[in-house]
Amino acid sequence: MEGTGKDSGAVESRNQTVAVIGQGYVGLPVAMRAVEVGYDVVGIDLDQRRIASLGAGRSHVDDIPDAQLQEALSSGRYRITDDYDVANGFDIAVISVPTPLKETLPDLSFIESAAHSLAARLKPGATVILESTTYPGTTQELLVPILEEESGLTTGEDLFVGYSPERIDPGNPTWGLKETPKIISGTDPASLERVREFYDAIVDRTVPVSSPREAEMAKLLENTFRHVNIALVNELAVFANQLGVNVWESIDAAATKPFGFMKFTPGPGVGGHCLPVDPSYLSWQVRRKLGKSFRFVELANDVNDNMPTYVMQRVQRLLNESQRALGGAKILLLGLAYKKNTGDIRESPALHLVDLLNEHSAAVSAVDSHVEDHQWPATVTRVAPTEVRYDDYDLAILLTDHDDVDYGALQDASVPVFDARNKLVGANVERL
Repeated sequence: MEGTGKDSGAVESRNQTVAVIGQGYVGLPVAMRAVEVGYDVVGIDLDQRRIASLGAGRSHVDDIPDAQLQEALSSGRYRITDDYDVANGFDIAVISVPTPLKETLPDLSFIESAAHSLAARLKPGATVILESTTYPGTTQELLVPILEEESGLTTGEDLFVGYSPERIDPGNPTWGLKETPKIISGTDPASLERVREFYDAIVDRTVPVSSPREAEMAKLLENTFRHVNIALVNELAVFANQLGVNVWESIDAAATKPFGFMKFTPGPGVGGHCLPVDPSYLSWQVRRKLGKSFRFVELANDVNDNMPTYVMQRVQRLLNESQRALGGAKILLLGLAYKKNTGDIRESPALHLVDLLNEHSAAVSAVDSHVEDHQWPATVTRVAPTEVRYDDYDLAILLTDHDDVDYGALQDASVPVFDARNKLVGANVERL
């Protein structure tokens, strides 16, 4: 049965401590929301730069304004640290650490490290929830054994464990953490109830499933669905260009069908953690457990991974039409983040394109006010949005359609533009 979150007006202390492991794009919103509803929260992160920034009231997550972070700090209910001892004897722990690929294989070392650190500080009755995206079976096969063996506690009796996949969509003004239905699970009925109780307090709606495996699979299904469909329209865009068809117009026309079609749009590639990484966890598990190939995922990886190369080929063609070589050309990239109105450059296709342009000796500059200085690529010259002069460049490439870009000035400029987001019109514009 689904749960319904409740959020009363006045904030009252819940007299419970929540340790949120990882204060990135997933963990920080969870921590802030938990503070809002009255929990005492210890945010644990090992990145010293991040700790210093958060402690000073500066948020690195676009969806969390500095004012919200500062209010949480001033309430005394939010502490940021790299020391697990600060959360000793916690009531609830939420693990939201990275799960990257390491040489194409899942890297669960961050989950393992968090599990060992939490196990040493467990008290009877504590609840541990994993939110990090991973393959089906991780919660019960990896997390639970570490917690039980090192704490001496028993799951379902004096230790409660569950999995609830994150559904954070950075930059989405409508569907935030609170508004997005939250899939929840427990390793046993008692654990499910503990997990439900926590999330019912911080989100509007919870959706329980029968075990962590189903919840882990649901997250991978969501991301694989997007990954495969984006690959479909990306490959379609490549062929449509060769056939002389406006793929954007065709997609918009198809989207008028009120049933049986869901709109996806092409782009320069996929980025973040969800699409380039998460489906590969499912593919890896299928190969490891069943000895079979997940062909849809592998094909989608191939298509989406090659989009930056395709963009560069189109750019070379545009420059050739202007009798200009790519080597030494002054290229301006509009957007480095993988997603509109965010500063997240994890696995961003823009970074792959930068590498390709560097290999061909192009002089690369970029405009992206959302990306922090310490994440800025060393080989790219940073240009402020208010200082950009488009006609100083041989070519501009629109990769991320942030709202703070002056698109009118770009369309009015004489510089050739390759638009990978269908944002512009004009004689100087060529679209993906």
